[in-house]
Amino acid sequence: MKAIGIVLVVLGLVGLLFGRISWTDRDTVVDAGPLQVQTEERKRLPIPPIAGGIMLVAGIVLLIKK
Repeated sequence: MKAIGIVLVVLGLVGLLFGRISWTDRDTVVDAGPLQVQTEERKRLPIPPIAGGIMLVAGIVLLIKK
């Protein structure tokens, strides 16, 4: 339960401070021996401030709860 609480606290803080989680997705389009062609796509997951607050509070409750 503590691990889930920590994850919720971190996601809640990211949601409140930044408003989104973003990452880069790399895919190999062509893989022919020494020749490789890759594409990069930047993906974003918006987190509304209310959801960030709820995740933060839920994470704190899980960390405090015994």
